[in-house]
Amino acid sequence: MPVAPGPTAPASRAPRPAGRLRELLTHPGFGKLLTVRLASQWGDGVFQAALGGLVLFSPEREADPVMVALGLATVLLPYSIVGPFAGALLDRWDRKRVLVVAGALRGVLTLLTALVVLAGFSGPPLYLGALATIGVSRFIQAGLSAALPHVVADEHLVGANSLVTTSGAVAAAIGAGCAIGLRGLLGPQDTDAAWTTMLAAVGSVLIVAVAATIARGSLGPDERREAAQALRAVASGLADGARAARDAPGVVAAFCAVAAHRLAFGVTTLVVLLLMRYALADVGPFKAGIAGLGEVVVAVAAGLGVAAVLTPWLTARVGRPGTVRIMLVLAAAALLGLGLPMTLPTILAGSFVLGLVGQAIKLCSDAAVQREVGDGVRGRVFSLSDTTFNVTYVAAVAGAAFLAPPDGRSPLLLALAAGLYLFGLVIHEWALRTGTQERPHGGTQPAAPSATAASTAPSASVSTSSTSQRADGEPGSDDR
Repeated sequence: MPVAPGPTAPASRAPRPAGRLRELLTHPGFGKLLTVRLASQWGDGVFQAALGGLVLFSPEREADPVMVALGLATVLLPYSIVGPFAGALLDRWDRKRVLVVAGALRGVLTLLTALVVLAGFSGPPLYLGALATIGVSRFIQAGLSAALPHVVADEHLVGANSLVTTSGAVAAAIGAGCAIGLRGLLGPQDTDAAWTTMLAAVGSVLIVAVAATIARGSLGPDERREAAQALRAVASGLADGARAARDAPGVVAAFCAVAAHRLAFGVTTLVVLLLMRYALADVGPFKAGIAGLGEVVVAVAAGLGVAAVLTPWLTARVGRPGTVRIMLVLAAAALLGLGLPMTLPTILAGSFVLGLVGQAIKLCSDAAVQREVGDGVRGRVFSLSDTTFNVTYVAAVAGAAFLAPPDGRSPLLLALAAGLYLFGLVIHEWALRTGTQERPHGGTQPAAPSATAASTAPSASVSTSSTSQRADGEPGSDDR
């Protein structure tokens, strides 16, 4: 990727957020990837909120902690197993074509799931439809993350990740709000949930329409293999992704922080779900029940928005590892100070902080993968990242389900979640120190050969590979 020679500009001369946004939007293809991300995650928000309301808050259904954990495991864990193998396809197939095909498939699966709900089926048929739809959505998002370095210059990756992933998460929150609002207008019956679920297919239509206009081959991968080689890559996708991540110390450290956040977030998710349904009552403008969950989603989305502005500014000054350290400590303090009272106002404030922390850590993790992992294996590493997200989250919810009281009031669980953040800080530091000892000069290399790494020719967009030779902890290491 073409990068200006010499040291980076001082942090004080970094462009303002509005100027950075204009600069990003000038990159060919970036606006289209952003639109696909927004459409995908808006549809995800509608789909998950529609089904979440159906399963968790319908009067005729009980949702004790164990059943909540079982539902999450059924939906998320199977894709977590398949994800790294599917990621190999992102490194072998034209990613533009993947977006088009996966977007169309997602739309079909969304409509089929809605028909399952409309027919009155529940249990395995409903979970299977949700599993397939969410799995394809995760596949789309992994492809978008792997393609981003092809349309954004290396030194702008953190800022681009901030804009893309944060605005996508906000779009998901808006989609969830649309679903909750539509359910309120239509009614609480299963047929109403089915019509709400169908709305998510609009996002799939937009994905296909926009992705079809992207130039073929412009999103990578740089080197595509024959079908037989692709099948072998799929079969070894998990091992390939793990080896590529292992060879990049910054990626290992970031994954440790991500795992700690998702474990803690899984515990707090279960606590908030149970509190909202069984323990809390409306207090003025603060609502309990499904309306209260809507307010929590808004609070988390606000935290995501702040993270979009704060993370590039902070990484430019203290680097990605420094940013992760700050966020882990902030999350632990928020859980102890805002979570333990377990009132509606403090829950919303704590949700805001956890939204900020989780997004900042994820942005740093994505940037680490995009900069330290070669393009030839980047899709598998991003799929491995999704696996880390899902497995740790579901494991935490499942573990907490056996410790949580029926109404969710558990100071012990919230203190445990705070401890998980601090433990994440410890293993993050251990991973960084171990990587530094193994690479005394602080350089990081792609985990696998990349066609771009061996060639100085840029791709049809802007770039093809995003590796960095600077130490990951340097404040001036292009972490903007």
